[in-house]
Amino acid sequence: MTDNRKDAMSLPQRLRDGYGAFRSGRLPTEQSRYRDLAERGQAPATMVVGCCDSRVSPEVIFDAGPGELFVVRNVANLVPPYAPDGAYHGVSAALEYAVTVLRVQHIVVLGHARCGGIQAYANNAPPGDFIGKWTSLLAPAAASMRSRADAPGSYLMRLELASVRVSIENLMTFPFIRGACERGTLALHGAYFDVASGELSVFDPVAGRFVAVGGG
Repeated sequence: MTDNRKDAMSLPQRLRDGYGAFRSGRLPTEQSRYRDLAERGQAPATMVVGCCDSRVSPEVIFDAGPGELFVVRNVANLVPPYAPDGAYHGVSAALEYAVTVLRVQHIVVLGHARCGGIQAYANNAPPGDFIGKWTSLLAPAAASMRSRADAPGSYLMRLELASVRVSIENLMTFPFIRGACERGTLALHGAYFDVASGELSVFDPVAGRFVAVGGG
């Protein structure tokens, strides 16, 4: 039998305090919603592909309640191309579940400023056992940019933006995503969050650039 008290004591104090605040504050106001989600299951309209970065929480940025967003996060918010090769594909599995089971209506690739994963790729950081292989998915984004002649900060920002666009292109390599888009039941979006200012921009495919989102 599990010693629940011992397990709870093993959590960091900050998490225990946070859970206490959740139990006494937010949970009572949303208890009925949690019960409804438990009974009926989740039915989010939007999936977000975000970065692991602790500063960029989709639920916080979009002020989302429980059950509103289906989120998968990874280093540098990357989407790999469709590759049903029998290997382990966490992002691809999440995409398949979101589109074919939950039938989300939107997928948002959420990039952000000062991304450590993208900076590591740009600086040719030691690859490690996993990170180097994963961030090699940025190669097409880097190749799409004409020059590194700008100041380093400008180059990194352009690479962050280009990576969002390449991930959207990779989304369209998944047959079930392409099919849903062609049927008009799914829309793809690119977004970019500036950590310092809190400004959110979205990719305008007609203008071919990211445009700031108003607060209204």
